[in-house]
Amino acid sequence: MFFKPRFSTKKYSRRGFRLRGNTLVLLFIFFLIGLFLHYGGRTQPVVAFWNDFRQMIGLGRSKSHPEADNPYKAPEPNDPDVATSKRRRHRPNSDESEASDTRPNAPTGGSSGNQRFDFEKEVDFILPLVKSGDDIVRHEGYTLRYRDQYKDADWVAYPLLNYETTGDADRKYEQFKPDPSVENGTALPSDYTRSGYDRGHLAPAGDFKFSQRIMRETFFMSNITPQAPDFNRGIWKELEEQVRSWAIRDKGIYVVTGAVLKPGLPTIGKAVEVSVPEKFYKVILYCNKPNIRMIGFLLNNEASNSPLSQFVVPVDRIEQLTGIDFFPKIPDDLERRLESKSQEEMVSEWFDN
Repeated sequence: MFFKPRFSTKKYSRRGFRLRGNTLVLLFIFFLIGLFLHYGGRTQPVVAFWNDFRQMIGLGRSKSHPEADNPYKAPEPNDPDVATSKRRRHRPNSDESEASDTRPNAPTGGSSGNQRFDFEKEVDFILPLVKSGDDIVRHEGYTLRYRDQYKDADWVAYPLLNYETTGDADRKYEQFKPDPSVENGTALPSDYTRSGYDRGHLAPAGDFKFSQRIMRETFFMSNITPQAPDFNRGIWKELEEQVRSWAIRDKGIYVVTGAVLKPGLPTIGKAVEVSVPEKFYKVILYCNKPNIRMIGFLLNNEASNSPLSQFVVPVDRIEQLTGIDFFPKIPDDLERRLESKSQEEMVSEWFDN
C-alpha cells in the first residue's frame, strides 16, 4: 500500500525570499561602490584590499607590500580628532622636561672633539633669521618656525652629534600627536588618513635614537608634513641616512630641514587644510675651526632613482626660493662664499671625503 498525499505536489511552488538576477546585479554594484569608497583614498587600493582579505581569512598581510612594515605609519592617538585644549606657547624655562630647551646650542668641543668658531658660541647660532611675529617653537631636540596658514613648518633646525644617531630609542613606541606648544594648533593625525600622503618627518626620528623622550618630540604634528609615500620611503630616507653618516664621520654637524611653502599649494585634511609642499630642502653645515663647509639639497616631493649628488644646489638658491636666511650669524663674507659654492665643489667636499 502506498501513501497518497492529500495535496498535489505538481501544483506546489517554493515560497519565501528569492533573489532575481537584477537584484544580484544591484547588490554587486553596491558592493563595488562600497569597496571604492573604503579603499579609494588609499595608496595602492587593490593591494590594501588584498591585505585586508588575507587578514580576514587568517593569512596576515602580504610581506611584499610596503605598508606591511611601514615605519612611517606610527599608531595614532586613541582619539586623534580631539586636539589638546591647552594651547600654550612654549616657555624655554618651563619645569616640564618635554618642553625644555636643554640641548646645547651647538656641538661643543667636549662632546664632539671639534674646535668651535667664536660665532658658533652665539645664542641661537643654528637658527635661520627670525623676524618679529614668527611662531618659533622650541623643543628639547629641535627648534622650528611654524606657518599657521599652511599648517606646516618651513624650517626645523638642530645640531646633530655622532652619538645621537645610535641608541635604544624605538619609533614603534610613539604616536603622532598635536603639538601643544603651537598657539593656534597644528594639524591632526587624522588629517592625513586616506589622503594618499605619508606623515613625513622634517626632523627625523632616527636622528634622536639616543633618547626615547627626545625622539617622542619628533612625532608632534608641527614636525610633520605631507610627503608622497615613494618619496618619503625612498630618496628622502636615503638623504636622512646620508646626513647621519656625515654626523658620525664629522663628529657633529648642523642641520636645517624644511618645506618650500607658497600660496596656492594643494591641501589635504579633515579638520584643517594642510598644504602639500612641492619641494623639500636640507642645508647642512660642518664647523671644525679652521675648517668649515656647507651643502644644500633641493628635492621634488616625488619618487626618484637619481643619486643624491644630483640634488645638491647652492644654498643661495634655496634662500631665493624660500626667503629664508640660513646661518645669519656667520660673518657676511664667509657666509656668501659658503652659500654660493657650485654643485661640483660641494659634492667634492662632502661626498669624496
